[in-house]
Amino acid sequence: MQKMLLAFGDDVYEDLELWYPKLRLEEAGYGTQLAGPERRTFVGKHGYPATADLRIADARSQDYCGLLIPGGFMPDKLRREARVLELTREFHAAGKLVAFICHGGWIPISAHILRGKRATGSRGIKDDLENAGAIWVDEPVVVDGNLISSRTPRDLAPFAAAMVTFLTEAGSTSG
Repeated sequence: MQKMLLAFGDDVYEDLELWYPKLRLEEAGYGTQLAGPERRTFVGKHGYPATADLRIADARSQDYCGLLIPGGFMPDKLRREARVLELTREFHAAGKLVAFICHGGWIPISAHILRGKRATGSRGIKDDLENAGAIWVDEPVVVDGNLISSRTPRDLAPFAAAMVTFLTEAGSTSG
């Protein structure tokens, strides 16, 4: 299994929700490439820069073992992009990790992959998750198959740990 994850990025992403999992994944031996609408530097909600490694249009799900979707206001913008939704569905259909936190759930909502699945996110998108058919769970991290969701930056430690556990277990069963 590839040891590289794809993360979506654009301006006004939630700084901690990208960088904490990215660094924790690196500690566990996984790289992360940031895909944005263009190859440029984006600015987070709190001013921290992140530079896209590639354009979303050029990303291929088969090159990665999972997808990280940080929150902030960025997911509301990116969920309007057909390629973002297509990639999210591809990761999910292949049984690869789809991890989202806070408002990051807007992308899986728009990709229509949450019906009947347990999930969490920011309380601000609870109704959106439920309206998409998800079963809302108010816990720091929720794992339902290959979907891992979390609420807010205060839950980053269990969120990142669940991602590493999933990837480690998936890697040990993939031949």
